[in-house]
Amino acid sequence: MKVSAGILMYVLQPEFRLLLAHPGGPYFKNKDEGSWTIPKRQVEAEEEIIAAAKREFNEETGIPVKEPLIDLSYVRQKSGKKVYCWAFEGEEKSIENFNSNSFEMEWPPRSGKTAVFVEVDRIELFTPEEARKKIMEAQIAFIDRLEAHLNKEV
Repeated sequence: MKVSAGILMYVLQPEFRLLLAHPGGPYFKNKDEGSWTIPKRQVEAEEEIIAAAKREFNEETGIPVKEPLIDLSYVRQKSGKKVYCWAFEGEEKSIENFNSNSFEMEWPPRSGKTAVFVEVDRIELFTPEEARKKIMEAQIAFIDRLEAHLNKEV
C-alpha cells in the first residue's frame, strides 16, 4: 500500500487561510477545483513519515516548516493511498519565497522524449470554504480536523 505524508500550513492573520499546492506537470495543467493538495510526497520504506512530510513541504514550497506541528492523522484517497498530514501556523509573507523542485518524465507519452516539470506550479492561501472546493475530496477531512483543533484552543 502506498503512503504519502504532507504538511498543511495555515495563517491566522489577517484572516484564517490555508496553503494549498497546485500540482505541476501536464496532467494538472488545466485542472482546478478538486485537484489542489497539501504539499506531500510518497514515503519510501526506510523513511520516517513525519521527516518525509517536512522535507517535501520545504522542497515543494521553499517555506521552512515551523514547530509545533499539529497531527491531523491520515485519510485514505480513492486510489487506496494513505495520506498522513500535520499542520503548522505560518506567515502570509512566507509564500513570497515560493520555489518548487522539479521532476523529469516522458512527455508526450510514448514519444521517447523527456521533459522537466515543477512538482508544484503554484501555491495559494484559501479561506476554508474556498479550500474545500479546491482540494482533493479525501483531503477535506484535514481542513475539518484543523478547524476543530483550533476551535478547541480558543
